[in-house]
Amino acid sequence: MNPVNPMNPVNAVNPVNPVNPLLAHDVAGPADGPALVLLHSSVCDRRMWEPQWRPLAEAGFRVVRADFRTCGDSPAAVAPYRDEEDVLDLLDSLGIERAAFAGSSYGGRVALLIASRHPERVAALALLCPAVPAQRRGPALQAVVDAEDALLEAGDLAGAVELMVDTWLGPSADEETRALVRTMQRRIFEAARHPAADHELPEHEADLGSITAPTLVVGGAHDVEDFRAIAAGLPHRIPGARHTELPWAGHLPTLERPEETTPLLLDFLHHPHG
Repeated sequence: MNPVNPMNPVNAVNPVNPVNPLLAHDVAGPADGPALVLLHSSVCDRRMWEPQWRPLAEAGFRVVRADFRTCGDSPAAVAPYRDEEDVLDLLDSLGIERAAFAGSSYGGRVALLIASRHPERVAALALLCPAVPAQRRGPALQAVVDAEDALLEAGDLAGAVELMVDTWLGPSADEETRALVRTMQRRIFEAARHPAADHELPEHEADLGSITAPTLVVGGAHDVEDFRAIAAGLPHRIPGARHTELPWAGHLPTLERPEETTPLLLDFLHHPHG
C-alpha cells in the first residue's frame, strides 16, 4: 500500500460553497480506504496530528486533517460560516460521504455537532478530552479563561502562550511537544488580532442523544476538571458511548504520549463496536 501524496490547497476554490475558500488540509492513505477525519484542538492546528498521521494512513485509512478558520494555514472566511459546515464542505469536495472522526478538545465539539446533526455521515467517533456544544464553564475553566484574557489585554502575548502550554499539556509532554504547542498557539493568538476577518455564526443546537455512531470518549487525569467531567459524562448522553481516562494525560494526549494514544485510536477504529 502506498499512501497518496499529502496535499495542502491553502487557497483552493470551494466547489460546494464558492463564497468561502476551502479549509487548508492534507490527505494521505489509500484513495479507496475508509475515510478518517482528524479535527484539532483550538490551541493547535492540524500539525497536532503529526504523530498519528503516517501510522493511520499506513493502517489503510484515507486520512484527512484540516485547519479550522483562523488556525494554521486556513484562509479567513469572507462570508458567514460555521466550522462544522466548513468540514462537511471539505469532505464533499473530496467525494467523502461518510467517515470516522477523531476530535481533540474543540475538534471534538465540532465532531459532536456533525455526528448529532448529520448522523448518516459519521461511521465512528473518537473524542479526546472533548469540548461539547453549548458548554458552560465551571470554576476551573473560567479561571484559566480569566487569566488568559488578563494577559492578552495587558499585551503579554508570550505570557498567554505559556499559560496555555502549561495548562493544556500534561506532565508527560517533552520539550519538543511544548515547543510545537507554543508555536501553534502563538499563531492562533496573532490571527485573533484581526476580528474583521471573523464571520463565524452562532453554534447550532445539538441533540447528542441522536448520535448513532459508535463512540469512544477519552479523558485525561491531569486535565482541567471541566473536561474530565465532560468526558466522564458523555456516555450518559450518547447512546452506547464508552469512556476511558488516561492516568498520565493532560488535555492533549495524542501529543503527550503518541506511542500510547495512536494504538488506542487504531484499536477503536478497527473495532468500533468493541
